[in-house]
Amino acid sequence: MSRDERQAMLESFARGPSVLSATLRQFPKKMWLFKPAPDRWSIHEIVLHLADSEATAYIRCRGFIAQPGRQVLDIDPSRWAGSLGYYYQSTREAMEIIPRLRKMTCRLLANLSDALWSSSVEHPKHGPMTFEMWVSLQAHHIPHHLRHMLQNYEEWLKSNPPRKPARLSERLPMNVQEVSALRRAF
Repeated sequence: MSRDERQAMLESFARGPSVLSATLRQFPKKMWLFKPAPDRWSIHEIVLHLADSEATAYIRCRGFIAQPGRQVLDIDPSRWAGSLGYYYQSTREAMEIIPRLRKMTCRLLANLSDALWSSSVEHPKHGPMTFEMWVSLQAHHIPHHLRHMLQNYEEWLKSNPPRKPARLSERLPMNVQEVSALRRAF
């Protein structure tokens, strides 16, 4: 990967939390607990997962730098969601953690030598992985889950169609065109 490509990847990685925050504002809070199926996560659960994932990424990133060649921390997201009681945790607090940890990680990544970008570790799911590959995977993690949130919203809309506002100044939830535009963004 060239330095320009790496810089673009780092910019995408850095934007993740702000894109998440902006997207969450598009979904009515009353649907954040909606689960389209028992085996799918609600938006609320996805946000908690992203906070846990960001904390894990914070540690994994430092492991890549301090202990290259070692196996990184393994987590089972489904077990974490069930065992840690995501339903009872605060999305507001999770949304405070995500940008803070991401910002600290971005600062660290901005000053790495070229040699560190090619160092590798053993990833529990993906096998041997360079640091560059791992950061690229992390840059796509939030957008991946934004697509799931959008699917939840589309399912929720089927049984909760937007109502006509009492006042013209009242904002309706996203309409079909806005949902389509958001889907194209991810």
